[in-house]
Amino acid sequence: MGDPNFWNDGAAARELIDEANKIKVWTAPWLSLTTRGADADEMLDLLEIEEDPGMLAEVTTEIDRIGSELETLELRNMLQGPDDFRDALVTVHPGAGGTESQDWAEMLLRMYHRWGERHGFDVELLDRQEGEEAGIKSATLEVRGEYAYGYLRAERGVHRLVRISPFDSQARRHTSFASVFVYPSVDDTIEIEVRDEDIEMDVYRASGAGGQHVNKTSSAVRLRHLPSGIVVACQQERSQHKNRATAMKMLKAALYQRALEEQEREKAKLESTKTDIGWGSQIRSYVFQPYTMVNDHRTEVKVADVQKVMDGDLDPFIQAYLRQAGGEPEL
Repeated sequence: MGDPNFWNDGAAARELIDEANKIKVWTAPWLSLTTRGADADEMLDLLEIEEDPGMLAEVTTEIDRIGSELETLELRNMLQGPDDFRDALVTVHPGAGGTESQDWAEMLLRMYHRWGERHGFDVELLDRQEGEEAGIKSATLEVRGEYAYGYLRAERGVHRLVRISPFDSQARRHTSFASVFVYPSVDDTIEIEVRDEDIEMDVYRASGAGGQHVNKTSSAVRLRHLPSGIVVACQQERSQHKNRATAMKMLKAALYQRALEEQEREKAKLESTKTDIGWGSQIRSYVFQPYTMVNDHRTEVKVADVQKVMDGDLDPFIQAYLRQAGGEPEL
């Protein structure tokens, strides 16, 4: 810090500022709760001297708020993984089952979009491959905000749906599966080497909404990393150059996650879309008929209001997962 050239080094200055902001994220809420707790304690002392129904109601409400905020802070304390503070990339793939599974994958995509909105995160659809009749073949969301990856890594795995299929003319009950992959979004602080000769690029016309430009020009980009077999795609931007830049970011995130898994000698291959998306591998079941229930098989948390969950209320499952995992990232 005594070096007069320190602040001329932009990278070093940004690193210091980022570190200070990370510390402030913890100290500011704790100091606020400490001060409010002391104030509430003083009010309780006054109530022992003289009864005041209005003050009693006020301090009771404040104590409840402090307790809730303290619980949130304690939960965040479990996000101690090296990448938990990062943004997240969430990719959804349907399992076998055609239209029914593709529709289920789209429902999950909406669920994560709604969860991000509920928590004030910036959510952007990076890629969406439409199904033949309904739903999606795959889609990727970027969720930007503090600890987005730390929370959403709890969602990684196979999700099972049981319902009466709207695509079955005989109204029979169907079981469908979809897999969710969650990667930490890498930035310039993480060096991931990707050689140009290892990348195969395809361009094609975007399939989603976006006006004449999107539909009539080959602006969408698909990248295949030949050594690993990882495939990513982006069609969000009108510019082919911007789509390629975003696809490269997605590819680096997938390669980074793969490197972490290899370091931990884990067998799971998050970048592969060939995971067994079926019976015995699901982390959570969503039952719409004959009763309504969402059951997390890892934590045994059960929620009867399935529609509330599908609208993005995932906090009971995420919180239980983080408490069970004890803050250690599951790779």
